[in-house]
Amino acid sequence: MADVWLMRHGAYEGHRPGYHAPHEAVLTQEGRDQVRRSLPLPGGITAIVTSPISRARQTATLVSHLTGLPIVATSGLLAEWRAPSIVLGRTAETYPPAYRAWRARRLANPSLRCEDGESLTDLHTRARHCAAFLLHTAQRHGPLLAVSHTLLLGVLTRLQEGPTAFTSAAKAPWQFAELRFLPAYQRVAPGLQRPAR
Repeated sequence: MADVWLMRHGAYEGHRPGYHAPHEAVLTQEGRDQVRRSLPLPGGITAIVTSPISRARQTATLVSHLTGLPIVATSGLLAEWRAPSIVLGRTAETYPPAYRAWRARRLANPSLRCEDGESLTDLHTRARHCAAFLLHTAQRHGPLLAVSHTLLLGVLTRLQEGPTAFTSAAKAPWQFAELRFLPAYQRVAPGLQRPAR
């Protein structure tokens, strides 16, 4: 089974604690420097996959440029948790009442959505499918680097916790351009079949 390494994108414009970045937020110069400092990658990586969101895609493109590794897929499975539109570009002190109410109820009812946002159950299901996608892609292309976002990466590495993995992920965010190994036991989630070879 080929190795899978996970990387969070670099720092982006507008970032601050509790901020839900709009998809068009781009890497800053510090973000590009963080990506450069993350190199060299662990040995053996032969390909890159990335989230389609700008800051992740720019990170993957820079890694590809600096290492010569090909980007073999861009997948929405690697996109960040889909926060409701009402909080994009906002920080905690400006969250609207509907979002605050959802936050108070989300653990008791993980399938509950706030407007057009993704529920905790939705995110966990997507992370399970992402694990299968990463396994399949690594079987095809060899050891893999997947560039994504802090909440999705956190849930991906805590699949056994179920939908409440969102809370653990939010409490232990990844640093910008940080690399972590995806443990083998997380690569095939319960209830999903292995992709055909």
